[in-house]
Amino acid sequence: MSHAPTLEAQFATLTDPRSDHTRRHKLIDIVILAILAVICGADSWTDIEEFGKAREAWLRKYLELPNGIPSHDTLGRVFARLDPQEFQRCFMNWVKAIHKLTAGQVIAVDGKCLRGTQDQETGQQAIAMVSAWAAADHLVLGQVKVDDKSNEITAVPELLALLDIQGCIVSVDALNCQKKTARQIADQGGDYLLALKDNQPHMHEDVRNLFAWAREGQFVAMVHDEHTEIGKGHGRIETRTCTTLSDPECLAMLGDHAAWANLRTVVHLHTKRQIGDQSTEEDRYYLCSLPAETPNLAAQALHATRSHWGIENQLHWVLDVAFREDYNRARTGHAGENLAVLRHFALNLLRNEASKRSVRAKRLKAAWDEDYLLKVLAC
Repeated sequence: MSHAPTLEAQFATLTDPRSDHTRRHKLIDIVILAILAVICGADSWTDIEEFGKAREAWLRKYLELPNGIPSHDTLGRVFARLDPQEFQRCFMNWVKAIHKLTAGQVIAVDGKCLRGTQDQETGQQAIAMVSAWAAADHLVLGQVKVDDKSNEITAVPELLALLDIQGCIVSVDALNCQKKTARQIADQGGDYLLALKDNQPHMHEDVRNLFAWAREGQFVAMVHDEHTEIGKGHGRIETRTCTTLSDPECLAMLGDHAAWANLRTVVHLHTKRQIGDQSTEEDRYYLCSLPAETPNLAAQALHATRSHWGIENQLHWVLDVAFREDYNRARTGHAGENLAVLRHFALNLLRNEASKRSVRAKRLKAAWDEDYLLKVLAC
């Protein structure tokens, strides 16, 4: 498809899982058709087939389609057998071809369960995917499936190994606050911000006590920084105060500090929410590799903590609401995993289109307006 050369080029080496005598449709036609259909609102193999039939004359300008539009059964079989790791590499190579990460950007890493892929009758567990999200650019950078017999803790290092995180800040939730993860991020030239909770109970308690002791002494002669932001909206006032402590002597008081690669700063985030007469307060703690010399360190740390939630609000929530991901029941073979990657292809293309429409509105407009669809593909 001439309007999307980088997209089409990424599938040139994709291995066709079908035997020669069963190939009535070209693999590149099937993949491009699926991506176009998902952009335009298709959420299932049947939807993709119906999109193809409705737009066949237009599609023939760009795809060969030697035997017409593949049926939904053909689509399902091909994506069920397509090597998901190879398909994910195609996605990640495409992202690298169209986008370059800027230094200091926050990369949020988090997992999501595809609830519709669970089958209670057969005992099949729901697929879980771990994704990396470029917070500033609102793009999915990559994803890997969590092994059925494991959890996110093993999947996150696998995903990080596929990414170029040099000069970026990688944020993860408390589940993935692991020494091996910190070491890997440091070895790959990135910085980290690791949420600290009861999965690391001793370190969590040590950091909490360290801040209490430092605050009691008013941080006198301690290398620290503080930044406060006040936000108003939806009938509430939220005050966020981020304090960083980067004093080497203070960090040495943490019982396990030497086991965390490049641990240079600990972070305390205090949040107070006021809604009418009611107020709530919350304290969160983080391990961080950013050094004391980082300009506006506390402000940067606060920005990174807030950016992390973008993967929930701007990726996972959008996949559920705009793409109905949790309702999709593709379960056979690798179909569910590969369909998740198709949604990521579509979401990145839609996000790259600069209009102020919601993702749902962009999908509708792409379905109605062929010129707009070409504009999305050219982004």
